[in-house]
Amino acid sequence: MTTRRSFIKKTSAGTAAVTLGGLVFPKNSYANILGANDHINCAVIGVRSRAKAHVKAISADPNAKILYNCDVDDLIIEEHNTWCQKNIGYVPKVEKDFRKILEDKDVDAVFIATPEHWHAPMAIMAMQAGKHVYVEKPCSHNPHENDLLVAAQKKYGKKVQMGNQQRSGRTSIMAIKDIRDGIIGDVYKGEAYYNSNRGSIGIGNKIDVPKTLDWELWQGPAPRKDYKDNIHPYNWHWFRNWGTGEMHNNGTHEVDICRWALGVDLPESVTSFGGKHTFDDDWEFVDNQQVTFKFANDKFITWTGHSRGIMKPERPGRGVTMYGSGIFTSYTIFRGIRLSPNSKNRQARRPTHKVLADSMSIMLRTFLREYDRINPCTQKSMTPVYRRCFAT
Repeated sequence: MTTRRSFIKKTSAGTAAVTLGGLVFPKNSYANILGANDHINCAVIGVRSRAKAHVKAISADPNAKILYNCDVDDLIIEEHNTWCQKNIGYVPKVEKDFRKILEDKDVDAVFIATPEHWHAPMAIMAMQAGKHVYVEKPCSHNPHENDLLVAAQKKYGKKVQMGNQQRSGRTSIMAIKDIRDGIIGDVYKGEAYYNSNRGSIGIGNKIDVPKTLDWELWQGPAPRKDYKDNIHPYNWHWFRNWGTGEMHNNGTHEVDICRWALGVDLPESVTSFGGKHTFDDDWEFVDNQQVTFKFANDKFITWTGHSRGIMKPERPGRGVTMYGSGIFTSYTIFRGIRLSPNSKNRQARRPTHKVLADSMSIMLRTFLREYDRINPCTQKSMTPVYRRCFAT
């Protein structure tokens, strides 16, 4: 029987286990930066939502061109093609099966914005095919896949970036600089939160798979489930088979800002508690949660998630407050808003929408600048993969 774990092992055969700790990047070399006459040919896989930001950012780079749009749903592709014509002035080639894109030697880099269960397997397969990879957060569906993804990057030597966005956000960068400069003294705590008021996803009904959707390929390496009318295109986030809940759907962003500000890597311990307190439906994760990450030197981070329910503090729906030992003891960072430390004259710096959008654009352009052209591996280098999903 093929399990998700055995599938990942097959797709990354020969890679060594490594310690968790984020993606590893090869050292930059200015000699490898593309010249003005070179082009990076890109493919965007999974084009319903996040891909819009990918496409805009790629198109803003004069050295990059989108060769393919890829999605398993014909309706999503149709909408995206219309959007592309309006926003970037052309419609890239369309492919429903990403494996065919990996076979195309003209493709240099792939941008993955699929459901989360596909992130690590698809990224590994892309590297095996000689492609560089930009993959949305979270970069995996479980911690074991992190090991495999990092090991694959080391083996194949490709550029890989996880899209956590906020480290490229201008307000985040300015806030971290303030904190590094000692504006609140020695930082010891990060307090992150996310508040929403999501509704019920209901009890799904088993129905025939829409003719426009390749449900087999959508499921990919995941255990097989019957199609229900409350899964696709978004609510897969709340099913353990494919998603990772609100902690990794949204909490990832703010927790990472806290780690950045504290200057820490992996925690010594993690404590999480919470429950499903709102609707009686198919949602499989907790919908209200408190997580504490403990680090060396008594530093710690808390994340509070109110994904569903009416509890919503009088502040924006997400943010970070850092605490330090100085006269001004706290520094608050909302997404796109930087507040000065707690003082009588506390003022907010609220950038324009364009500045907020720039964080994704900056991150993707950085990824593209770090790209170096390496002769793609031949198709023969790809290892055998999940027979049921990938049989031709």
